[in-house]
Amino acid sequence: MAEHTRTLGFRVAFALGLGTMIAAGIFSLSGTAVAVVGSSAVISFVLAAVIAGITAASYSEFASIYSENGGGYLFSSRTFDDDRLLFAVGASLFMGYCATTAFYLATMGEWFHQFIIPHGIPIPHGTVAITTAVLLGYLNAQGTEESGTFQVLVTAAKVAVLLVFIGGAFAFEGPTAAVGTFATEFKTNVGGIVSIAAVAFITFFGFSAIAASAGEIIEPRRVVPKAIGASILTVTVLYIFVIVAMVNSPIPAEVVARQGETAMGKVAAAFLGSFGKWLIVAGAVFSMVSASNASILAASGIGSLMGRQGQAPRRFNRIHPEYGTPFWSVTAVTATISLLVLVFMSLFPAEGGVGFLHLGLDALTGFANLNLLGPLAVVNVALIVSRRRFPDMNRPLEVPFSPWVPILGVVANLALITNLPPLGIAIGVAVEVVLVGAYLAWGGAPDVEELTKEAVARQQPVRTSGGEAMNRPGAPTGAEATDEASETGDASSASASAADADDRFRILVPVARINRAPVHVKLAATLANAAAENPILQVVNVTHIPDQTPYEMVQEDAEKRAERLVERLEDVDVDTEYTVEGHISRDIGFDINQTARNDDADLILMGYPEDHYEVTETVEYDAPCDVLFTQGFEAEDLDRLETITIGAGGGPHHDSMVALVGAFGEAGTAIHVVNVTPAGAGGTPEDAQRTLDAFAADLSIESHEVEADTVAEGLVDTAAENGGPLFIGASRTRLLKRWVLGSTPDRVIERANDLGVPVVVYAKPTGLRDRLSEALFPVSRYVRKVF
Repeated sequence: MAEHTRTLGFRVAFALGLGTMIAAGIFSLSGTAVAVVGSSAVISFVLAAVIAGITAASYSEFASIYSENGGGYLFSSRTFDDDRLLFAVGASLFMGYCATTAFYLATMGEWFHQFIIPHGIPIPHGTVAITTAVLLGYLNAQGTEESGTFQVLVTAAKVAVLLVFIGGAFAFEGPTAAVGTFATEFKTNVGGIVSIAAVAFITFFGFSAIAASAGEIIEPRRVVPKAIGASILTVTVLYIFVIVAMVNSPIPAEVVARQGETAMGKVAAAFLGSFGKWLIVAGAVFSMVSASNASILAASGIGSLMGRQGQAPRRFNRIHPEYGTPFWSVTAVTATISLLVLVFMSLFPAEGGVGFLHLGLDALTGFANLNLLGPLAVVNVALIVSRRRFPDMNRPLEVPFSPWVPILGVVANLALITNLPPLGIAIGVAVEVVLVGAYLAWGGAPDVEELTKEAVARQQPVRTSGGEAMNRPGAPTGAEATDEASETGDASSASASAADADDRFRILVPVARINRAPVHVKLAATLANAAAENPILQVVNVTHIPDQTPYEMVQEDAEKRAERLVERLEDVDVDTEYTVEGHISRDIGFDINQTARNDDADLILMGYPEDHYEVTETVEYDAPCDVLFTQGFEAEDLDRLETITIGAGGGPHHDSMVALVGAFGEAGTAIHVVNVTPAGAGGTPEDAQRTLDAFAADLSIESHEVEADTVAEGLVDTAAENGGPLFIGASRTRLLKRWVLGSTPDRVIERANDLGVPVVVYAKPTGLRDRLSEALFPVSRYVRKVF
């Protein structure tokens, strides 16, 4: 099954927090802070740390209860019932993490322009940041374990750099002189201290990245609170010493202020010479990259949870079958970060740019902090509400002096918001209003749990060809499984009851018309036995339930349908083990795909649609595995297919189908490859040799060159002459017209019904690249015809 595997221990969790906190904040804000309030910058950073620590306490209590990805959005969704509030929190955190990453990478870009890229080379501002965002997005899409290891190495490197910088400052001035200079540079600019604290808060928000990635962390209830506390304490101590070092800089304060976000590099050069400058430059780059990596991981976790709960496109929750990561969510995060950098740094920078709007890093910082501080206030409120709504809930870790500590957190978060750059606040509010408005117009989608928890699973005894009944060890049977699924209210539990996690080849057989179940199951058994040894079939009947209808109203009907399905299969000689389940769902196509994901199906076999084409479309486009759509088969003579006819074709569906047909060929089935030259406009001739070359040389294969009015006519007529079924791949012309499986397959089905030819249409999962290919295929075909 394509799912998350917890791979991150305390070391990586600690590095996530530490790596996010030691980032652009300390490297870019330390110079500005010291220039504005001198040694009092320590007070600003400690104040920001204390405020972050208050909310971190709330995060830690929640994290000790809920061990999933999502952070503040997850905690709010487990406490509040208002979809609008939950979407606002999720969208704000998503944008906050993305904006924070954009801030980190944009700052890193400025360091590149100041110290690395030779002056005079016309590289637009934002180019480095966007390139790095894409590379980090690719890294996170590959797997969290890889990005976690990367996080540990880079975090260790930048901590070492900071220690060298601090040591260089004390060696330059001497410990006593350094402390004395620091003690004389305090300023009483209260407004400046609070303003710096508000901006510096972004440097301490890394603790939330730990909680947001709890679903990836081993023993999260113990590790997450521990990692949060350790990272905040470590970073606060490091920041204090960095400020002491910056105050002792021999560079005048006005020069430090003028250098802005790159001042620390100049100060390091003064302490340690050219070596020190390049060491800090390397440390800054390490810091911003690792912080960005952690924030991308956290943002993608929130996007994935929002997709699961129906408050973002469902694809955001889709787990990549190879990498085990929320690929679409990571892609959306990468695109959002790139867009923010483009807008704030390239199109509308602080100086120059397009039009009258001038943004830059200052506005980006305000935008990021607003989107982080607002949800943090909500999380503190959520803790108070959670304590009252669920007083008996087991809380391994509890915030002391509640509700006063969370209330203090709310007040502090709101106070920091009032001290953020006004332009960043205005843009943040505008974006949030647009997003919430778009969500209200869309209406959202049902929560995955709402779609699948109302499943009535019946784990029937496994059958063999001899009629012998076998119960798989540990699996409930009959009413036991039904009761278990009803009590848990969890579709994944229901599916797990139906099929324990083994590595056998599995075909999922959704059955809509129970009287057709024997045909589908026998055909699935024949295919399964050809494809692998000791396969298993999972037969599912899904009862549709309209929106707003309580599932109890159709549960009895669903159980009766499952019982009829069991009875219908009792007298069928199936030479493969199988199970039978009855589901209730508001979305049949979604239920089929979700069951395939939960139970790690290798293949789905279902009938060609007679009524509900939308179910077929959902399964074909979104299934996690290959799908076979069948039409015209009868129960007789399905134990072994003596002859198979396939068309010569191309494309991903055809290539995968050839592999399956080849398995039958190895078992002795005669294979006929048909290449049709259409006389009219009903198709395009293909290269038959390409298909022939795909089979092993020792198979029994006969090639046919046929002329007919249409490709469909030639395929079906030849198959009728040969006997046996016709196998074809789904077409690449589905986007051209409203075909079900494509122009040629639909025409094949129509003609095959008239001639009594059984048909199997093969469709493999299609990614973004495949869909783009399908969209461009008609153009390519037209060009081929012309030239």
